[in-house]
Amino acid sequence: MSDTVLEAALPAAALGQAWALRVLHDTLAPRVVAYLRRHGASEPEDLTSEVFLTVFGRLATVSGGASGLRTFVFSVAHARLVDALRRQARRPEALPYDANADGRATVSAEAEAVAAISAAEVTALIDTLPGAQRDVLLMRLIGDLSVQQVAQALAKSPGAVKQLQRRGLLALQERLVAVEPPVGIEPTTCSLRVSRSAD
Repeated sequence: MSDTVLEAALPAAALGQAWALRVLHDTLAPRVVAYLRRHGASEPEDLTSEVFLTVFGRLATVSGGASGLRTFVFSVAHARLVDALRRQARRPEALPYDANADGRATVSAEAEAVAAISAAEVTALIDTLPGAQRDVLLMRLIGDLSVQQVAQALAKSPGAVKQLQRRGLLALQERLVAVEPPVGIEPTTCSLRVSRSAD
């Protein structure tokens, strides 16, 4: 996503100009949909619309430019997700993950770090993690948020996010040794790292 594009559109969007609101939506919505879908939201597109209705109504309160906007958007998305999952728990409905429908436009450094195994294997492995570790890794992988932004979105300290991220990656690494590595890669050399862990 382009911070330059978001920075340029944000002031006009805060004034309610339609073109700028469209820029914000088109830039951020695919990642929000992917994040919600990955968490099992039954109607991620509808939920994303709710997220942006809330965000657009509160743009004047956003500070920190593009970075602050992304943090705010994912904070709202997480809150809407929690509400939706509570509703779904009363009316359970299974929704399988469809990698072909993933709206991410670019591959993050974290995604490249796990390129030694297939996307389906990564998905299955992340699904085995405890909820907090899974939330952190998905926000880092799909949301492309920094540690600080994830901390704000989940109302946790940066230290707690780093610890959850570290534990999640270690757990994934342990699981990887049980998975047959790609040709030419020894099991003992499989490793996962998050390149922006100090963000």
